[in-house]
Amino acid sequence: MRTVSLLGSTGSIGTQAVDVLSGPTERERFRVVALAAHSSVATLVAQAALLAPELVVIGDPSLVDEVRGGVPAGTEVMSGPEGLLAAASGADVVLNAVVGFAGLPVTMAALQGGKRLALANKESLIAGAPVVQKARRTPGAEIVPVDSEHCAIHQCLAATDGPTSVARLWLTASGGPFRGRTAEQLAGVTITDALAHPTWSMGPKITIDSSTLMNKGLEVIEAHELFGVGYDRIDIVVHPQSIVHSMVELRDGSTLAQLSNPDMRLPIGYALGWPDRSAVPFGALDWSQPTSLTFEPPARDVFRCIDLAYEAGRRGGSAPAWLSAANEVAVEAFLGGRLPWTGIADVVAETLEQWSDEPVDEVDNVLDADAEARRLATAIVTRRT
Repeated sequence: MRTVSLLGSTGSIGTQAVDVLSGPTERERFRVVALAAHSSVATLVAQAALLAPELVVIGDPSLVDEVRGGVPAGTEVMSGPEGLLAAASGADVVLNAVVGFAGLPVTMAALQGGKRLALANKESLIAGAPVVQKARRTPGAEIVPVDSEHCAIHQCLAATDGPTSVARLWLTASGGPFRGRTAEQLAGVTITDALAHPTWSMGPKITIDSSTLMNKGLEVIEAHELFGVGYDRIDIVVHPQSIVHSMVELRDGSTLAQLSNPDMRLPIGYALGWPDRSAVPFGALDWSQPTSLTFEPPARDVFRCIDLAYEAGRRGGSAPAWLSAANEVAVEAFLGGRLPWTGIADVVAETLEQWSDEPVDEVDNVLDADAEARRLATAIVTRRT
């Protein structure tokens, strides 16, 4: 039986992971030993009652007593970074569903501890790529992606000779809520508009990233880091039905694809159990019903974040960390009503214009790069408001 630590358990990915892990068949395969959340006490306590972990971590230290009073007797309760690191070190599989750059310490702790990292936190790999890749070489360490696109590619590559037989990776994108709109039509979109994703149910940050297609740009960098394929051989195609989750084009002209209904429980279960498959058919398609699949290129002149991400990825070094940090600042400002939707790409572009390459050989270097990009992006937002 594999032990699992679930960090970010009360968010969108985390609650779906709890759904997977609490099923009767999965309870025979996995034992949850740690849960961690930032501040959602009621949900965390309810999860602890359901899964009976040995350790529960609350990010906000002021909430420790409230959590301790709600979890089952004998459950250890910790808080803050120390608690997160303990949770990330004590299981066979660590599912990192922490939102944003804050997930980097979890990623590093899991890999340096020789664990399987079920990675739902793309920002830690993107921003910290040089140090994450170093930690990835720890004996026993491995990354199995939870993002539906990279999980799809992982599955396709498992059926091939690996990256050496690959001609091209195709990341599919739903197109988000604004597919087909012009730049002029997007000038006045609201927060509610941007959060109305047509096919996926996700947290607010990634939903806004989906509306700008920054999520797809970040996924290009993630695919490069995960699978070692060059940027010139990674492409994006818009697929509104969200049935084909990504594709691998092979040297001989064949294309492999992974298809299912949009249900994040499938890639979560895959990442936890690979190479074994879940017995629960999350996202199964009914092929007896008429189904149409369509594909189109993204409008890169409208969704400018795509090319910003490719540019940062090709620069390498600290540039992806700058991209991710500036985007987090801009998205936060948009959700706070301080920046228009069109301003997200503007803030990221202006921040990257001030980028200067610095070595990112250690975690502290990554933290410094992130902090500098946030400082500049925050100043840009302030100037615009």
